[in-house]
Amino acid sequence: MTSVRGRRVPTRMPLIAAATGQTPSRRPVWFMRQAGRSLPEYREIRAGRGMLESCFDAELVCEITMQPVRRHDTDAAILFSDIVVPLRAAGIDLDIVGGTGPVIASRIRTDADVARVPRLDPASVGAVTTAIGMLLDELPETTALIGFAGAPFTLASYLIEGGPSRTYEHTKAMMLGEPELWHRLMGNITDITVAFLKAQLDAGVDAVQLFDSWAGTLSKASYDEFVAPHSARVMAEIAGYGVPRIHFGVATGELLGSMTDVGADVIGVDWRIPLDDAAARVDHRVAVQGNLDPTVLLAGNDVIDREMAAVVAAGERAVRAGAPGHIVNLGHGVLPNTDADAITRAVELAHTL
Repeated sequence: MTSVRGRRVPTRMPLIAAATGQTPSRRPVWFMRQAGRSLPEYREIRAGRGMLESCFDAELVCEITMQPVRRHDTDAAILFSDIVVPLRAAGIDLDIVGGTGPVIASRIRTDADVARVPRLDPASVGAVTTAIGMLLDELPETTALIGFAGAPFTLASYLIEGGPSRTYEHTKAMMLGEPELWHRLMGNITDITVAFLKAQLDAGVDAVQLFDSWAGTLSKASYDEFVAPHSARVMAEIAGYGVPRIHFGVATGELLGSMTDVGADVIGVDWRIPLDDAAARVDHRVAVQGNLDPTVLLAGNDVIDREMAAVVAAGERAVRAGAPGHIVNLGHGVLPNTDADAITRAVELAHTL
């Protein structure tokens, strides 16, 4: 399998090898939010530029995506973007507010609101696909390029709540109290998510990650009834591309089996349970990704050394027990005040332990 450009061979990439049950040339490692405020070069290039403005600038997306690969020698680059980018591209009025996160101008609460949710024209994310083409020309041939999208539930929660939430009370109220309305909304958002991922896949990304960041707020029963069918449609509609599909959420230890069942090839694990326990919960059917606590990178070299060794050991136990592979990552994103040298040290450790 080669990329659309016929140059990059995914099976030579350590991340793709680990994700597909092959033996990687080295232990693959990348970090969520590796391109971000932990890097001085990122802070410099983003100065005076809004987040959404940056996400729709192809040259800037390419440069920011490349920065952690150059500095840290990670085995993957994840496309610099945000989960609300396809919503904005589709025409939904929103902004990303510093210190708050995505803020939606008009909340989705009624039948009329749901009917107004637009479809995504792939041309509206042309800056994203252009950036992918630039990255395929610049990335080392063994470094995977990961595209991503927000899962329908997490995007729905932003649209319904109007922004981040601690309780997701309006989201859950619609889900439980107005299930027909809920499923119509989720269907519309699923269409947007599929279109966004297909645009990235058509442009040549080597893998994709579906972020259901807030699914951990749900019970397993609620997830299975109200969320899984829509995430499963996302995974099914991109299955034909033959690239690894990574699925990740926070505080989803009780949902790992269900999140795998929707069609994941790799299950992301946060820091709350050991990787080998997580692999057992999904019956060793898929590769595992994770799961260093991001705060470890703030705690000094001795702690980094100790905790990275523990993660690698748990990943090795998972593989020995039957999991197809282990991709080293954090259990969530790099914290903004993390020292860039600590990230480099963690990557080197993952490669050499």
